Amino acid sequence: MKNIHPIFDRLVSREEKERFLNQKSKAFWLTGLSGSGKSTIGERVERMLFDQGFFVQLIDGDNIRTGICNNLGFSIEDRDENIRRIAEVTKLFLNNGTICINSFVSPTKEIRKNAANIIGANDFFEIYINTPLVECEKRDVKGLYAKARSGKLLGFTGIDSPYEAPENPSLTIHTENKTIEESASKLFAFIIEKIAVK
Repeated sequence: MKNIHPIFDRLVSREEKERFLNQKSKAFWLTGLSGSGKSTIGERVERMLFDQGFFVQLIDGDNIRTGICNNLGFSIEDRDENIRRIAEVTKLFLNNGTICINSFVSPTKEIRKNAANIIGANDFFEIYINTPLVECEKRDVKGLYAKARSGKLLGFTGIDSPYEAPENPSLTIHTENKTIEESASKLFAFIIEKIAVK
């Protein structure tokens, strides 16, 4: 490590980039069970923000696992490393002035706490996409719950691997009896308050 000489202090500053983009860069970390609606809500809100003139990036679990984290499995240790890498990538995006919407199961409080520590408490907003397990199983858009219930998929969050719900999230969105538009609008309104330059 002694041969590494970071040059962060010589780069164009985050503040300059935020002024250029006329926005505040923040990370909105969507957590919840598989099938809760994280990615769908995230996609919708990314589009809503972009259409309003904001520079935004959705960072999604499945997308990340096709590239930077394609060598990781789903053990708790691999999940820790997955989220560590994502948090570091998110920090780079924030330093570039970009608004980040992160969509990850991130099943334990410790994993999410580690992400918040890397990103920084002032920039990290934990968003709990609160959908009951029975509703997620009903949706089962990827067929994962059926595989987990039949024993073909082991270590699946909510079935044979735990999910620890946030205790004090920045925002909770209950999706069970809400349309995608209603859920997305709630998140959009929350984000606008945090990113708008006043």
